[in-house]
Amino acid sequence: MKRFTKTVLTVLAVMVLAFALVLAGCSGESASVKNILKTSSNADGDVYTIYYSDGTSSTITISNGSDVTAKDLYEYYKEIYNDDLTYDEFLKKYLAEPTDNASVIGSCLQSAVKIYTEFVETKTSSAGGIFGGVTTTTQTAVYTGSGVVYQMQDDYTYIITNYHVVYDVNASAANGGHMARKIVCYLYGSEGSPALAGTGSDGYAIYNYGSYAIECEYVGGSISNDIAIIRAETEDIQAKNPNVTTAAFANEYHVGETAIAIGNPEGEGISVTEGIVSVDNEYINLQIDNAVRSYRSLRIDTAIYGGSSGGGLFNLKGELIGITNAGNSTDQNINYAIPLEIAKGTADNILHYYFGNGDNLGYGIKLGVQVVSQNSKYVYDIASGYGTIREEIVVDSVNSGSIADSMGLEMNDKLQTFKIRTKGGETREVTLDRNFDISDVILTIRAGDTISFGIVRGGESTTSAEYTVKESDLVELDTLYTSNKA
Repeated sequence: MKRFTKTVLTVLAVMVLAFALVLAGCSGESASVKNILKTSSNADGDVYTIYYSDGTSSTITISNGSDVTAKDLYEYYKEIYNDDLTYDEFLKKYLAEPTDNASVIGSCLQSAVKIYTEFVETKTSSAGGIFGGVTTTTQTAVYTGSGVVYQMQDDYTYIITNYHVVYDVNASAANGGHMARKIVCYLYGSEGSPALAGTGSDGYAIYNYGSYAIECEYVGGSISNDIAIIRAETEDIQAKNPNVTTAAFANEYHVGETAIAIGNPEGEGISVTEGIVSVDNEYINLQIDNAVRSYRSLRIDTAIYGGSSGGGLFNLKGELIGITNAGNSTDQNINYAIPLEIAKGTADNILHYYFGNGDNLGYGIKLGVQVVSQNSKYVYDIASGYGTIREEIVVDSVNSGSIADSMGLEMNDKLQTFKIRTKGGETREVTLDRNFDISDVILTIRAGDTISFGIVRGGESTTSAEYTVKESDLVELDTLYTSNKA
C-alpha cells in the first residue's frame, strides 16, 4: 500500500471537480454541481460526466492529473461563489463518496467472469475389510471459480484469477497434469453451467458447457502468489457481449474502506457482496499443492464463499483493490484477498515474459539483503481521512557478492526509497513505508533496469550505488522468499 497524498480523492477526481466548478461558475449560481461519475474510458483517458442542478450535464476526459489539493479547491470554490461554506461542509457536499453503489457495481460487472476448470483426478483410499488394500479411482472433476477481465487486445483477452482455480494437486499427471485440461468462462448476464454429456473414448466423463461458454487457455501463473492468467479469443468474448471492459486498478487501499466482492459463490452465478477492509496486511497459510505457503493478504469482512476465488474486490470508485482468494470456515466475517500490488505486479510480470518468449512463469531478482522493521506506528492524515502504518526498514545483513553488496548497502542502513530507471529511460521512485514494499517493487523489475536505494546512514541521507539488472540475475517468482529477505 503506497503513501496517500493530501488529497481527499484521487488526483484525477480532484481535477474533474476543479473543472466542474469552473463550468458551474460560468453558468451562474443557478446551476451547481450535483454529482460527478466516471462513466467510461477510452484511449485518451477516463471520461467523467458532471451533473448540474438545472438538469444539464457535461463530460470531460482526464488523461493526466495535477497536484491539486482539496484545500485548493475549497479556496477556488469560495472565490467563484463568494460562499461562506465551511471546509468540512465543502468536503461533505462535493467530495463525499456516493451512498448508492449500484452504478459503480453495475460498471464493475462488465469485467466479471465465472470460470469452470476440468481435471482428471486420481485418488486412492483404503479398501477396508479383512483383507485391507488400497482402491484407486480416476475420474473427471469439475471445479468453479471467478475471474476479472484484465487486458483486452485485438486477438486475445486476458483474465486474472487465482492459481488454485486452474491447478489441482490431485490431477493425474498422465491425463493432462496438474493444470486444468479444460477451462471455460462465462460473462455476467450470459451464464451457464456444465451438464454431463456422456463418456469419451478415453473413458472419462464429457461435459457440455452450453452456448454461452467461452473456451479459455492457461497463460501462466505463480503458485507462491496464487495468481494465474488465462486467455480467451477477443472475438469470442465480444460475440457474447461487446460491452465487456477491463477492470481498472486502484492506486491504494485503506482500513475501513468499502470492499465490494464480485464472484461466483458455490457456482450459483455471479453475484455481489459488500463489506470493508478490516486489516491491510495479514499473513495466512494456504496449501495449494503439497506445501504450506504464507501469503500476504487483505482481511475483509465481505462475504466470500466457495467459487468466489479469483473474483475482483473493488472500492467505491469501481477500482480493483484485490483478488479474493480465501475464507475462514470457522470464524464469521473473516475473509481474504490478494492485495492489488501483488495481484497486478504478478499479472504484469507473467504477461511480460509470456509476450516476450512464451514463458508461463514470472521472474524477479534476489537482492541478497535481510531487513528488519523498527519503530512501527500508525499515522493518520486528517486531510485525507485515512491513516497508514509506517515503519523504518533497517538492513540487518547483506550477502557477500549479492546485488545488495554491489549497491554498497551496509548493516543498519535505513531504506527509505527504491528507485528504478527502466532501460527505456523512464524513472520512478517508490517510498518504502513497510518492509514488504521491497518485494512488491521487485515484481516490477526487468532485466536492463537500473536500481538504487535512498538510504539514511549514520543520520545522513544518501543514495546507494546503482545496479543494472542482468538476465542472469532473474529467478523464478516461486523461488523468491517474500518475507524479510529480498
